[in-house]
Order: sequence, then structure tokens, then C-alpha cells
Amino acid sequence: MTRQAILIAGPTASGKSALALRLAREAGGVIVNTDSMQVYDILNLLTARPSAHDLEIAPHYLYGHVPPAFSYSTGRWLADVEALLGRAELSDKPVVFVGGTGLYFRALLGGLSAMPDIPAEIRAHWRRHDAEHGANKLHAILAGKDPLAASILRPSDSQRIVRALEVIDASGRSIVDWQKETGRPLIDPRTTRKIVIDPDRAWLGERIAMRFQTMMTSGAIEEVSQLLALQLPNELPAMRAIGVKEIAEVIEGRSSAEEAANRAIVATRQYAKRQMTWFRNQLGDDWERLAYP
Repeated sequence: MTRQAILIAGPTASGKSALALRLAREAGGVIVNTDSMQVYDILNLLTARPSAHDLEIAPHYLYGHVPPAFSYSTGRWLADVEALLGRAELSDKPVVFVGGTGLYFRALLGGLSAMPDIPAEIRAHWRRHDAEHGANKLHAILAGKDPLAASILRPSDSQRIVRALEVIDASGRSIVDWQKETGRPLIDPRTTRKIVIDPDRAWLGERIAMRFQTMMTSGAIEEVSQLLALQLPNELPAMRAIGVKEIAEVIEGRSSAEEAANRAIVATRQYAKRQMTWFRNQLGDDWERLAYP
């Protein structure tokens, strides 16, 4: 386990990266990405990855290291973190984990449940069904196969619904049962400083709008053009990043930039609301709660 760690969770656009940068600079530490979208290459602006200036202030790891053609998982992230923490040059460095993916924080503190191997044909089957029929249809199928998992998943959460269907088909056991079998944590929850940013929603909404407008004028359209040129399946996580679908419609001449920005801003605000709800319900009293960084 790493000797000194700080965890900073929070919704998108809440200022958590700036707080992480300040704390890492003060402690002489490094920053590790704890956000499932910021791992992907190409989507620098759209996923709000650290700027070149930020990278000069403190070392950053696990940002943009995954090609968008891959479907990166929590298990893969945890394995990458474990390898990173084992590097000799980081053995005496404080580590600041920052991001908005709750499952990454949960895995870091409590270990990751063992999961069955998913045969390629089962994975392809359910991803094809997701692309053809959508999340609501798959949620109804899951309710018949695994009622317990269906009861705790949002009908619109296609990624987790597909995962639950894969697991029940591959193993005959509910993903909920597998998740009860926790693994080994990588850091000690008792000695780790844990911070969650819980900002005012109106303030956050304005920041989201301003940030996305800046993205649109700073190269986000060019990023999506690069991504679309790869001709990747729409069900891949990178293709589902907020802003990709909206900007793709601009590129294809089916929407104006203003309309696309407005839709992406609404989607980002809805996503931030879900993040805040998860953090409030899932993170315990041992987390410091800040209204803003």
C-alpha cells in the first residue's frame, strides 16, 4: 500500500483538478487520474484532461493512455494503478487520486470483486443487442434473467446493464453476488485523506456551460473529427463521451454548433447531478465535504 495518499472526488467541472494540483505541488507528490473518460487518447478537451501547464507543475499519470478503440474497465485501471504504485521512483511520493468515477474510488479503497471471464461471443452478442435495441429493452431482459441486478441499475445505464447480462450469461451467477467477493485494497482507507467536492448546483451549472463553450472554440470539433475518422463502433465508451454525438451532428451538417453545445451542456449537467447523488449516497462520513475547492 502507498504510504501517503489523498483522494479527491467530485462531479465534472467542480474544480477538483485544480485542488489536486495545489495539494500535489505542496506535498511534492504526483497525480493519478481517477476518471474513466480521461483515460482515452484524442479526447483531450472534451474530457477536460490536464493542460500542458498543469503537467509542468506536477507529474500526471494514467491520462490519455488508452486508444479509443478499447473498452477500458475498472479492473484494468486498478491493475494499472497497482503497477504504477510499484515503481521505485514513486515509492516515496505522495499520490493524489482525482476524478469523478465513483467505482474507481471504491475499487481503490476496497479492492475489486472477482469477475468471470466473458467469452467473446457473449460480449459481442449483448453489445450488438445494445446497439440495435437500446438500454431500456436490455434492462427488461435483465429483469427476467437477474432481477436483483436490474433493481439497482438505471434503465438508461446501458454500459452496466450490458455488463450484468454478460456476467449472468457467462457464469450463471448475478453480478451482485460476484461484487460481494471483494479483493485487496491498494491503499489504506484509515490513513488516507479523502475529499469530495459537493458544490452548489447553480454555480456548477454555470461552470459547465462556460467550460463547454470554451471547448467548442478551442478544438473540440477537431477532436471529434479525429475520433470519427477511426470509424469505431458507437457502443465503445470513448464514442459515448458527452459531446461526441452532439458535435458529430455538427460535422455531418445535421445541427448547428450552438444547438450541439446546448444539448451537450444539458447532458453534462444531468451527468454531474448523477455523480453528486452517487457521492452523497456512497461515500461515508470519513470523507471531507467541500462546497468548492
